[in-house]
Amino acid sequence: MTEVTRRRALRSAAAAGAVVAPAASGAMFRTVRAQSARKTFVLVHGAFCGSWVWRRVADKLEQNVHKVFMPTLTGLGERSHLLRKDVDLDTHVADVVNLFKWESLENVCLVVHSYAGFVGSAALEGIGNRVSSIVWLDAFVPNNGQKVLDFANEAFRSLAQAAVDKGEASFAPPPKVPVIFVAERDQSFVEAKLTPQPIGTYLQPIKLAGALKKVAKKTYVRMPKFPQPAFDKALTDCENDKSWAAFLISDVGHMAMLDAPDDISELVLQVA
Repeated sequence: MTEVTRRRALRSAAAAGAVVAPAASGAMFRTVRAQSARKTFVLVHGAFCGSWVWRRVADKLEQNVHKVFMPTLTGLGERSHLLRKDVDLDTHVADVVNLFKWESLENVCLVVHSYAGFVGSAALEGIGNRVSSIVWLDAFVPNNGQKVLDFANEAFRSLAQAAVDKGEASFAPPPKVPVIFVAERDQSFVEAKLTPQPIGTYLQPIKLAGALKKVAKKTYVRMPKFPQPAFDKALTDCENDKSWAAFLISDVGHMAMLDAPDDISELVLQVA
């Protein structure tokens, strides 16, 4: 695992033209020049969010002539008007799979955040041959049959259950976003953008057959400022698996794409 405790550390690595590959797979350095060819990225947001959360990272990547797609999942963000009771995990997986299909995407770096670890894991079952690398950014790495609600704390589970009991299509985001999510400067911005999450996405068990394991280049990035035992376990598992590269960024919140867009864009470019 590479620990990044200061934002300048990633910039220094880029300036030096190097990024550390997993030591267990034979440590090696690759120059940024070798990665200068145009790449294609698909960035998938987490719960309550939309494509807006990736805009700063996307701008950085697009300024360097890379191609970026940021699908907003059904019922969220600017597609919140499509919220229905039947929106579930399969719906969000179809959002991503269909993007690949209709845009004829190949050789893609798939980057997912938080809840989207479920979406990305299931989507890979249908598009794995089109994905050359993945980056799981503080994201779930689920096993077959698990559901998002399995990983929620008691308070969160109560909110979700209340929505189910009332027959509602969604449950509301937190009214206040603390610094463990995002820096104070962006709290009001994020609070104004969040939309209710379709409840079905948290209740449906995921269907997996091992496609994620077949992706050649896999990177896990953990922001421990945000407490989530499932993410801690994912980091440990990735550290012990030579097919993954692991990074720890200690000084930013869960929404690192907002707290440190320069660092996140540089990191995903280097590991893509």
